[in-house]
Amino acid sequence: MEEKDVVQLFDIIDKTTSVIQQEENETYLDSLTRSLEAMFFEITDEPLGEKGQQIVDTSLIDINVEQLDKTTIRKAIQLAILKGMKEATQPQHLMTPETIAMFIGYLAEKLTKDIDDIRLFDPVSGTANLLLIVLEQLKSSTKAYGNEIDPTLLKLALLHANLQQKEVEFFHQDSMQPFLLDPVDLVVADLPVGYYPDDIRANDFELKAEEGHSYAHHLIMEQSFMYTKEGGYLIFIIPESLFQSEQADKLHAFMKKHAHIIGLLQLPDTLFKGKEQKKSIFILQKKGPETEDVKQPLLAMLPSFQDGPKMENMLMQINNWFEENM
Repeated sequence: MEEKDVVQLFDIIDKTTSVIQQEENETYLDSLTRSLEAMFFEITDEPLGEKGQQIVDTSLIDINVEQLDKTTIRKAIQLAILKGMKEATQPQHLMTPETIAMFIGYLAEKLTKDIDDIRLFDPVSGTANLLLIVLEQLKSSTKAYGNEIDPTLLKLALLHANLQQKEVEFFHQDSMQPFLLDPVDLVVADLPVGYYPDDIRANDFELKAEEGHSYAHHLIMEQSFMYTKEGGYLIFIIPESLFQSEQADKLHAFMKKHAHIIGLLQLPDTLFKGKEQKKSIFILQKKGPETEDVKQPLLAMLPSFQDGPKMENMLMQINNWFEENM
């Protein structure tokens, strides 16, 4: 993959998307779905104005997706999505940074190295950046599933997967509603932080609040356990304040009952604007008849991903921990 190829492809996607946005008077992200559809299907799903159609015909439709490097496609789409999210007003319009997603992919491969046919699920997949990067790093045959309630993000996720020629089955529903999904080996999720408004549905969960709205991120964790096999693994990106809230006692009790704590890795401060935004990677195993606690959970504060020597030393320590404990 050449950086110039990423920039060149992004420029084409961005130019087309901006023209469509102006003609259709819609958000950049909605227009981006039209651009990516033209790339994948080599035709637009709905007629555009003369200028927009001309740009699509002369730019996107001539791109041979099959000849493009898949990483180039992924990075160019990431740049376009990030541009669209800067103008979006909805707080859920966020994308897991590539460096964090790549690191979770590395951990996922370590956890699942002995599983031949992996089933992978992201219950809050958004544009599927995290899911697709993890899928790319798993060496075993993998069946992937994602879920997203926002129709624009779901459409972007589907096109994102199709353009990378990755087979993913997506659900379009509230993450706390029941899924038609058999249990999986691995769950990955970048947990959206906030309150869940449906108190009636929340009442079915162990982690429901005694008063007021329940935390959505708590309920998503519990929902993830419901769809994980006994002995399966879960990797969550969590707020550092997860166990400091007024509902933390219930979460502690839930974890003690259902999970083995495999590890907790603090992400580097350089990735976040302030202390309130800081996050960590929480690694769990669902309890089963043949599972047991690890002798010493993997606990670490990760250095900056830009610091090569320190990161290399950290990876060596993590590799040694997996050899001794898993």
